[in-house]
Amino acid sequence: MRRALVFGGSGQIGASLLARLQAAQWSVIGVSRNSQPASAGVQWLRGDLSSVDDLPACVDAIFSCGPLDHFGRWYAESTLDAARVVAFGSTSVDVKASSVDPAERDLALRLAEGERAVFAAAAIRGAGATLLRPTLVYGAGRDQTLTRIANIARRWGRMLLPRDACGLRQPVHVDDLSAAALAACDAVATHGQAYALAGGETLQYREMVARVLAVLQPPAALIEIPAPLFHAAAWSARMLGRTGMGDAVVARLRSDLVFDVAPASRAFGYAPRAFRPTADMFKSP
Repeated sequence: MRRALVFGGSGQIGASLLARLQAAQWSVIGVSRNSQPASAGVQWLRGDLSSVDDLPACVDAIFSCGPLDHFGRWYAESTLDAARVVAFGSTSVDVKASSVDPAERDLALRLAEGERAVFAAAAIRGAGATLLRPTLVYGAGRDQTLTRIANIARRWGRMLLPRDACGLRQPVHVDDLSAAALAACDAVATHGQAYALAGGETLQYREMVARVLAVLQPPAALIEIPAPLFHAAAWSARMLGRTGMGDAVVARLRSDLVFDVAPASRAFGYAPRAFRPTADMFKSP
């Protein structure tokens, strides 16, 4: 029986990955900051990437589903032996590298540094490391984009967007990401490589949001307003201390964020689903 160590196992991607590892008869050690209910085949340890006790000396694979920069630092300093490392980052490493928002540029820098740390440490140890970069994640009700939009729409019965919110998106389901992690783990061709993991359908931002609103119970209306008016509304929300869209986020609504999944498809058979949302996908746990 193969043994896996999973960081972020109680998160939206990690929970799906744990289910797949259990189904594939892996013995799993999950790390979580909070106590977790007992589960067959899973040993939970309390802690995080800054401090966790009782880690084993070796496992067959390490999966990281949490912050990549923290994992990169932990892995570089750890003595735990593992032949395979699969870690999730984000396409934000490219998308936000030149953002007008300093916080977004910092995020991209931290992601890039995390990737470099993982690959460098794996090379020193002779381990095979693979980096997976999801696009816009959905499906578990824990994402900060589509579930947030759904929650706003449930509250107000409508969602406002600027009329030029036509940038292309490729939302990706959490279960497709966990399947990718497990498949990549066994694919030698992925060693030392990073892969963009987009969803199986490319659609305009406004169409993506419209599909989410249509499946809510009751459905919510999509209201499109002139871009200057939307910018003013977003600015007003921020001035009032509400969590609103920043200028960089608003600007990206009309930008295409499209990634090529062909390398992942060739390397480990990645085949993500089209965007067919249901209301349950946007219910916060």
